[in-house]
Amino acid sequence: MPISLNRRSFLAGSAGLIALHPFSVQAAAGQVHLRLMETTDLHVHVFPYDYYSDRPVDTVGLARTATLINGIRAEATNTLLVDNGDFLQGNPMGDYIAYERGMKDGDMHPVITAMNTLGFDCSTLGNHEFNYGLSFLAKSLAGAKYPVVCANIAKKLGASPREDETLLPPYVLLDRELTDGAGTKLPIKIGIIGFVPPQVMNWDRKHLEGNVMARDIVEAARAYVPEMKERGADIIIALSHSGIGSADLTDGMENASVPLAMVEGIDAIMTGHSHLVFPSSTYADFAGVDAEKGTIHGTPAVMGGYWGSHMGLIDLMLERDGNGWRVVGHQSEARPISQRNEDRSVTALVESDQAVLDSVQVEHDATLDYVRRAVGKTDAPLYSYFALVADDPSVQIVSIAQTWYIAQMMKGTEYEGLPILSAAAPFKAGGRGGPEYYTDVAVGDVAIKNVADLYLYPNTVRAVKVTGAEVKDWLERSAGMFNQIEPGKADQVLLNDAFPSYNFDVMDGVTYQIDLSQPSKFDPKGELVAPEANRIVNLMFNGAPIDPSQEFIVATNNYRAGGGGSFPGAKGDTIVFEGPDTNRDVIVRYIVDQGTISPKADGNWSFAPLPGTSVLFDTGPKAAAYADAVPGVAITPAGDGPDGFARFKIDL
Repeated sequence: MPISLNRRSFLAGSAGLIALHPFSVQAAAGQVHLRLMETTDLHVHVFPYDYYSDRPVDTVGLARTATLINGIRAEATNTLLVDNGDFLQGNPMGDYIAYERGMKDGDMHPVITAMNTLGFDCSTLGNHEFNYGLSFLAKSLAGAKYPVVCANIAKKLGASPREDETLLPPYVLLDRELTDGAGTKLPIKIGIIGFVPPQVMNWDRKHLEGNVMARDIVEAARAYVPEMKERGADIIIALSHSGIGSADLTDGMENASVPLAMVEGIDAIMTGHSHLVFPSSTYADFAGVDAEKGTIHGTPAVMGGYWGSHMGLIDLMLERDGNGWRVVGHQSEARPISQRNEDRSVTALVESDQAVLDSVQVEHDATLDYVRRAVGKTDAPLYSYFALVADDPSVQIVSIAQTWYIAQMMKGTEYEGLPILSAAAPFKAGGRGGPEYYTDVAVGDVAIKNVADLYLYPNTVRAVKVTGAEVKDWLERSAGMFNQIEPGKADQVLLNDAFPSYNFDVMDGVTYQIDLSQPSKFDPKGELVAPEANRIVNLMFNGAPIDPSQEFIVATNNYRAGGGGSFPGAKGDTIVFEGPDTNRDVIVRYIVDQGTISPKADGNWSFAPLPGTSVLFDTGPKAAAYADAVPGVAITPAGDGPDGFARFKIDL
C-alpha cells in the first residue's frame, strides 16, 4: 500500500528493514521526490572480477551497481548520481594504467570511461586519488564528463577557506528541473560540495608536499556552505570521503562526517572511506547517529560499502517553499549487489550492465595480460590465513624484499653499517573483505597478479632510523591487534575487531614474544593508554636483549613512515630514505633477482605461554589445509565462524 509522503512524518528506513518503496508514492503538487544515488570507494572495480585470484566474482563491480542505478532511474522521475571518491587506485587495473600503459594527455582512464558511460552527475576525490601523483590525477580527471569537486585541498592557502586557491572547484551548483506530483517541471539549484581526509598530506607526502595543502573538513564546510546558499543553492549535498566516527569535533579529523552533519545548510551527506555500510547496525551505538533511520544529527546520510558492493540511496521529499525548497521527508538505505547465504555461497542479486562492461573491455583484457606474467617461482606456498596469529610467509616475503632493497640503498650513506630491520603487515587478512579475502599462492610460478595480491597498495619504500626503545614501542603499538586474555580461561576471543590488519606490523630482524595477559599499551588509534604495560617480552637482537639506545634502520612504506597508524618511531620525522620504487616493484625485483624464492616463515615472533589458556579466532575456510604447518603454534579447528568464516583454536 502506498505511504503518504505529504506529511513531515515521512518514514526513514534502513538496510535490513522492510522496504518502503517510496518511488511508488505520488507526490502532491509542489512536492518533488528526488532520489540521490551514491557509489563510493570503487577502487577501479568496474568488472565483477577479482584480478588477484583471476576469476569472476559476484560481490564487486560498478557494472553490477550500474544495474541497480538503472533500475532506480527507470522507476523514478527525478534522480541524481554521485561518486564519493577513491576511484583511481585499488586493483591491478589501476596499476596497469598508472605503471604500464600510462596516462598521456587525451588518454581516458577506464574507470572515468565507465562513469561517463553511466552518466554520473558529480564526484569528489578520495585519499587514494593522490597515490599516483598530481599529474596523473589531472590527466585522469580531464576525461570526466561530470564535475569533480573538493573543498579542502588547496594549491595555495588564503587567510580563510574562501580565499584558498583550491586544486579543484570546492563545489558545484547544478541547475536542474524536477517534476512534481502534478507533473509540473520546477527549477531547482542543487549544490554539491566535496571533502577528503586532510591526512593525505601524510599519506602521500611525496606527491603533495610543496604542491598542495589541506584544510580541516568542517572548517572548509563552514566557509563554503553559506557561500553556496548565497549563490542560490536550494539544497546542498555533501560528498564526504570521510567515515562516520566521533561526534566530538577535533581539528584535522580523518572521519569527520558526524561533526560535518552539524554544519547548518547541509541537507544530505554521502559518506565513505571506511569501506562499511550505513545505515546498518555497525553504527548502532555512535553518538549523534541513528543507525535505523539512517541519519546523522537528523541529516539523512548513507555509505555504499566499497568496490561497488552497494549503491547508497537517499530518498528526499522536497516541498516548494516560496521560491525555494525544503526537505520534508527522507529515507536512507544501502542496496547490495549480492548476498551471502548460510552455506557461505554468494548469490548475485543483479547482472552486469553490458554497456559499462563494453566501455572498458579493452583495458580489462590488457589488465589480465598484465597480471598473468610470471616473474619467478616460489618453493613454498604463500598464504595469509594465519598472518594475525603467527609468523607468516606472505608477510615474510615482503619483509625479506624490503630488507634486500634497503641494504642496497644504504650503501655509501652515513647509515651504512646500521642493522636493518623490516616492518610489514598483512593487507589481505579477512575482516571486512570477507572469508575469501586472503593471499593464497601455490608452489610454482609467481606472476604479477600474485605480487599485487601480496602487497595491495602502491606504497613506496621508506627507511626510518629508530632506537631499540622505539622498536619495542613500535611492536607494542602493533600488539594492539589482540584482546587482553585472562590466564587459565578457555576459548577467549583473540583478535580486536577495531584494530585494522594493516596496522599489525611484524618486525623482522629481531625475535620477540607477545604476552596477551598484559593490557595493550596503545589503543586502536595509537593513543598511549597504559604506559606501564609490557606486552612485548623477550625482545632480542642477535640473540641478546635489545639495547634501548641502539640505532636501527627499519624498512617500511611511505604510509607508515609518514605517520600512518601513529607508530612510535614513525611520525614523519625519522625518515632517512625515500625510495622512488613501490614496495610491489621491490618484491617483483627481488623475485626476479632470486629466480626461486623460499618464503618460509622463520617464527621470529610468537605468543608467550599461558598454561591452561586458549583463544579463538576466525579466518578463511581454506586455512584448514595449512593449519598443521604454522610454526610455533598449535592450531586446531573449532567449527564455523560468522559470515562464512571458519573458527580455529590456539592453546597458549
